[in-house]
Amino acid sequence: MLTLVAGAVAQQSGSQGASPPSDKPLALTQDFSRPEPGEEFPGGGATSRKSVKNANAFSHSSGNMPFRKELDFKVGNGIFRKLWVSPPASTKSSDGLGPLFNARSCQRCHLKDGRGHPPEANFPDDDATSMFLRLSVPPQTDVERALLAARKINVVPEPTYGSQLQEFAIQGHSAEGKMRIDYADVPYTFPDGEKVTLRKPRYAVDKAAYGSLHKDVMLSPRVANQMIGLGLLEAIPEKHIRALADPQDRNGDGISGRPNEVWSIAEDRPALGRFGWKAGAPSVRQQSAEAFAGDIGISTPLVRKSAGDCTDDQTDCVTAPNGDSKKDGVEAGKKFLDLVTFYSQNLAVPRRRDPANRDVLAGKKLFYNAGCAACHRPKFVTGISPGQPHLSRQIIWPYTDMLLHDMGEGLADNRPEGVADGREWRTAPLWGIGLTPTVNGHSFYLHDGRARNLTEAILWHDGEARSARDAFAALSKEDRDRLIAFVKSL
Repeated sequence: MLTLVAGAVAQQSGSQGASPPSDKPLALTQDFSRPEPGEEFPGGGATSRKSVKNANAFSHSSGNMPFRKELDFKVGNGIFRKLWVSPPASTKSSDGLGPLFNARSCQRCHLKDGRGHPPEANFPDDDATSMFLRLSVPPQTDVERALLAARKINVVPEPTYGSQLQEFAIQGHSAEGKMRIDYADVPYTFPDGEKVTLRKPRYAVDKAAYGSLHKDVMLSPRVANQMIGLGLLEAIPEKHIRALADPQDRNGDGISGRPNEVWSIAEDRPALGRFGWKAGAPSVRQQSAEAFAGDIGISTPLVRKSAGDCTDDQTDCVTAPNGDSKKDGVEAGKKFLDLVTFYSQNLAVPRRRDPANRDVLAGKKLFYNAGCAACHRPKFVTGISPGQPHLSRQIIWPYTDMLLHDMGEGLADNRPEGVADGREWRTAPLWGIGLTPTVNGHSFYLHDGRARNLTEAILWHDGEARSARDAFAALSKEDRDRLIAFVKSL
């Protein structure tokens, strides 16, 4: 375990890393001969102490969390796994589902607290619960344009179907429709002659139950993100994230990351976006509340939508019974939201695997030299996490800069969200990515799971990441395997 000693991260054996600077992000290493101090503990002292060799590797609590908080974590886990039922019901603490929904519990999307996936032939019973379609339209009125400009909304929902396609409904209501995915093969040949086949998806809505979608509807597929390390990402000082932004590319490196600016419900102002594929949520609490409403149809003190994502055009949905008779006048009260937020903030990052392995160290150098670390920023020091000193002042290794980057036309969803345009995505954290097959039994990556392995995921990089992708492609097969071995070790 890591502990903090006089402003520096130290192992229990006593070896110390450098004191983290207070005014700028941590610098990139130039020494690839050995792991950096503390690198084997990606979450600092909060790194999981448990085994990474089974499907529960993402489901353990912060390794340095006080014992007295374990009960809150376990109860939060229970709420995260809770199956909600339709109202009215005798189970007053669990009713309020829908009327339209994508899942009956948080766990149904974030399977084993890990990564979602698109439906595949090897998932014959898969109903795509861990993947859904976001929906929106361009602004239609001056009021909508003003709300977008003020950052009070991230998108304009589709008028009839709302902000995402709901594929399920409670009894007596009709689900909105079904997502359809059609794949086209895209052959790719490496400079050394190795051939691979990428798959390019196309998305549509089948069986639309409430009439035609708007003629200008924009569809954006999303698989559920893994849940580890969210409280640590939330604790990265805002100034350190903004210091990495270079929207005008003044240093000429081809990387022009910028922060998303989204509305903070709790603070009633625009704030730095941190979470979601396009950094559309400013906090774990708000992301949790919006997921309760949008995915399950459950209202909370932060998002008081008892009908979930139902629109005014869906009259039966809006007027259906709900579970709002509970304490706080919502279906999941403040205590529920507090506990789920705490649980989500404290899902621990697993320990690194073989960081001192010769091929892993060689792959790390290749990763840096290719330019991957320009966006997948290796390390930060967390600031003060209110009420959670165990997440505070930790050197962490998430491999993200938390910024938006143009990823090219191939990955574009052509759907703006907040400041993010239709080609921009937040740099996905890489910690734990190599454990996806262990935890979730698959190796599908990127925002829509189109990549069936890490090599395909890299080859889809374009735009600001084109030079890094091309550098990877130009490597020998042996060196490509080394770089992949490094990423899998994270």
